[in-house]
Amino acid sequence: MKHNTRVKSGYSNVQVVALTILRVLIGWHFLYEGLVKIYTPGWTAKSYLLASVGPFSSVFKALAESASVLQIADFLNVWGLILIGLSLFVGLFSRLSNWFGIALLAFYYLSYPPFADLATSGYVEGNYWIVNRNLIEMAALFVLVMFPSSHITGLDRFIFPDQEKDKLVSNPH
Repeated sequence: MKHNTRVKSGYSNVQVVALTILRVLIGWHFLYEGLVKIYTPGWTAKSYLLASVGPFSSVFKALAESASVLQIADFLNVWGLILIGLSLFVGLFSRLSNWFGIALLAFYYLSYPPFADLATSGYVEGNYWIVNRNLIEMAALFVLVMFPSSHITGLDRFIFPDQEKDKLVSNPH
């Protein structure tokens, strides 16, 4: 097949490969971050939350100050990362996982916004004024929401076999 051959979705083969690579790489990143946390003895988000800066820092600090709430936040953080990562990696329930990933990254972004007082937050690799790696990964997940690939190259194609056909009927261009 030529590289510009269109598959049923309307994407070219190159586009399908690029979107799939993006989905798998982000999935791996989420999965890895979750596994590191689960296999690190005594890991907790407490110090991260207590050191948060910006307009929502009081909310994040309050999460850390309650042992029971912190335990729930730690559990949701670790297992959210793992499940979102696995889902994206294999292309299963990817649309939902993209949205959950965006939400989780938004919490990370808001806990240490890159527009905070630069004198107190200092320079961190991947953290530039307004834009940081969390915002970039949120944007990449939004691209995957708008241009899904899991119905072609993921397990979603077996779970939702008529998804693309329905799209073509309702959106005939």
